[in-house]
Amino acid sequence: MNNILSQIWFRIQRDLFPHMEKGVAPLSDKEKKLVSVLELIRVEEYVKRRWWSRGRPEKERSLLARAYVAKMVYNISTTRELIDRLDREDNLRRISGWEKGDKIPSESTFSRVFHEFSKSKLPQRVHEELLLKYERERLVGHISRDSTDIVAREKAISKAKDGGEPKPRHKRGRPKKGEDRLQKEPSRLERQREMTIAEMLFDLPKGCDWGFKKKNGKDYYWRGYKLHVDWADGEIPISTLLTSASLHDSQTAIPLAKMSAERVVNLYDLMDSAYDAKEIEEYSVSLGHEPIIDRNPRRGQKLEMEPAKNRRYNERSTAERGFSMLKESFGGCKIRVRGYEKVMCHLMFSIVALTAERLLNLLM
Repeated sequence: MNNILSQIWFRIQRDLFPHMEKGVAPLSDKEKKLVSVLELIRVEEYVKRRWWSRGRPEKERSLLARAYVAKMVYNISTTRELIDRLDREDNLRRISGWEKGDKIPSESTFSRVFHEFSKSKLPQRVHEELLLKYERERLVGHISRDSTDIVAREKAISKAKDGGEPKPRHKRGRPKKGEDRLQKEPSRLERQREMTIAEMLFDLPKGCDWGFKKKNGKDYYWRGYKLHVDWADGEIPISTLLTSASLHDSQTAIPLAKMSAERVVNLYDLMDSAYDAKEIEEYSVSLGHEPIIDRNPRRGQKLEMEPAKNRRYNERSTAERGFSMLKESFGGCKIRVRGYEKVMCHLMFSIVALTAERLLNLLM
């Protein structure tokens, strides 16, 4: 993996940078970073070009995909601001693929094409292929599992009420002889062990609602979603899930673990007390990993970790640094779209840009 990345980085520095600087202003550090990210991910190769025999031809989708990656690398808030910068900055426009400013599509075209990208899950496919190409052969020491709040500008959905008949109520104590009581339904964690990834993802709630957590010792509420990520050493996001804000973190541990196991080989799974469940620990062991989970006191005395495990657990700060970079430097907190698919598409463009930047960082 390092040899492939080194060859790509050498080619970018030796051939691509000098070629692009001919006849234009010298590239800034940010522009060189964008060129390196775009050259590594090659997002245009994942966009199908459609041919039209009649009518006005469509705008080039591959250039729009490159522009959305540039939006995340430059941490631009809105599409309107992105178009203005493409119009003003010659280097940025040429890197994205347009020679002249009058060729830049309108804001409505950007919005319409973004909807197409969200439907086709373009950034999700790019991210998966990027990891399989450059991370599959690397042995990852720690996977740090965590979630973060995603504030959305949309109305929270109302909780759906059960349309079936009410469950029968029983008296306390042992059932009478011959009395038939319904068996307790298996929990989601118990069901997930026998489900495929597609079935697990379908079973998770995805609507916008209200979330709650303790933040700096105070109650914190937000309206929107929750982003769950498995982070590898070096702040590289391996697997991502977007769910309703109210979903408990433990419900995504098994699908995340299964997705990550198909993309990388790791030794340790690091999780906080929210993931302290027997089913999660057993599933991690079944994958050949060593789970290190902060024990939940559960109204009792908290169990302390062994010193060696505690040192390993401290590596979980990778997740905090990763979420910080995602939100502060790659547009992860600048959500201006509505709906699960579009919010996920925006976040995955951020994830793709961050992944490419962190992979290149391994060589520096």
